[in-house]
Amino acid sequence: MAKTTSNFLWKFGQLCGTQIVTLLVSIIFVRVLSPNDFGRVALVAVFINILQVFVDSGLGSALIQKKDADDLDFSSVFYFNFFACILLYALMFFSAPLIARFYKDDSLTPIIRVISLLIVLSGIKGIQQAYVSRKMIFKKFFFATLGGIVFSAILGIYLAYSGYGVWALVIQQLSHNFIDTLILWLTVKWRPKLIFSWTRLKGLLSYGWKLLASSLLDSVYGNLSNLIIGKKYSPSDLAFYKQGNDIPVISTYVSSSVNSVFFPEMANAQDDRERVKELTRQSILLSTYFMAPILMVILFSAEPIVRLILTEKWIPCVPYLRIFCIVYLVYPFSAVNLTVIKAVGRSDLALKLEIVKKVVGLIALFGAMWFGVKAIACVVLFNMIFCQIIDSLVSYKFTKYSGFEQVKDALPGIILAVVSGFVASLIGLLNLNDIYTLILEILLALSLYIGLSMLFHLRAYEYFKAELRLLISNKNVDSML
Repeated sequence: MAKTTSNFLWKFGQLCGTQIVTLLVSIIFVRVLSPNDFGRVALVAVFINILQVFVDSGLGSALIQKKDADDLDFSSVFYFNFFACILLYALMFFSAPLIARFYKDDSLTPIIRVISLLIVLSGIKGIQQAYVSRKMIFKKFFFATLGGIVFSAILGIYLAYSGYGVWALVIQQLSHNFIDTLILWLTVKWRPKLIFSWTRLKGLLSYGWKLLASSLLDSVYGNLSNLIIGKKYSPSDLAFYKQGNDIPVISTYVSSSVNSVFFPEMANAQDDRERVKELTRQSILLSTYFMAPILMVILFSAEPIVRLILTEKWIPCVPYLRIFCIVYLVYPFSAVNLTVIKAVGRSDLALKLEIVKKVVGLIALFGAMWFGVKAIACVVLFNMIFCQIIDSLVSYKFTKYSGFEQVKDALPGIILAVVSGFVASLIGLLNLNDIYTLILEILLALSLYIGLSMLFHLRAYEYFKAELRLLISNKNVDSML
């Protein structure tokens, strides 16, 4: 398990480092650019995010899940993905005027054509990422992502202050992905060979197309709320909604780190039900233990966070921010259960689940869209709770680990996080400067959370502490040898 903990720390470090730099860049951007600029990029991102699903086609997960994947598999998928991405970019290029006309903003056409290059870049690096995940060498992700985000941050900030407006955001995102791809390509040893097998590709597609379809449903649904808000309301309304989502979404990097590391382990142990159950429990405990205090601090300290980081003009995003804090508190349960279903090779069940969840979600979304943006945010929360319930019911078949038992295991940590966040928020009654208030609230909340974890011997805390000691012990032994 020391290797798992090491990979988790590298993956978590990569995502945290990325988020810290991204947060600093966002602070500068929101002070220089207008909510309308952010809203325009968010409108374009709706289509990019949906097409991004096709970039992977579920084949990356298929390569990780397949026990005996070799160079022929990887090379076949690489060439297939690359040419598919070229076609998708061409689709976006020629569709740009139609999309701009849909939003009644012709200035979106060049923005769409340039930012769509993200699809091609993702196609080039996608199989390298699958290789890194399969070999569990997550250290490579850390350096590639951090290099890309630092370079793009400097460039984006310079352009923002130079008056490039929305183009500063566009170029910042493109440069991040370009440098990320370049570093990963230079540091990962795998290269595509001049070999291709349609038979191998079909075998991988038989697993991957179901994940593609389920991911596509999830992406369409996830971005549909942005599309509806941008079309029915205004770019500014969309910007407030999106910022309310973007701040607490940093917590999901914990869950993403855990699932990225545990997915290959679950796939390797897919025939051992007890092992898969234990890995599922560890995934949920680790995800919720680290995510809950982050989310509760954000929820209870929402106003000083927004005023300090985004400035007063972004205060309308506070209600959305609080709703999404609860959304992402539920998120790891659903994410881990879906990881289990994929790891055991049941991509068909993953697809069926997405169809059921999205039909229910769409009905609720179309009903709520007439009652304002806050109603749409509440529907997202409702759908996340529904997803957790239905995903846990299906994964129980492979783990005998019920949704009730999952919540029961994670609940002590969540309760401690709520108590710590609420007590820390009382510092706001002192009417101090926002920066002092926020620093004191964060320090008090984390101190209380860790202290209570030690006092009550919280299971997740004890587990992580033991694994960290094992990792450090192994590192010391390696250094001696």
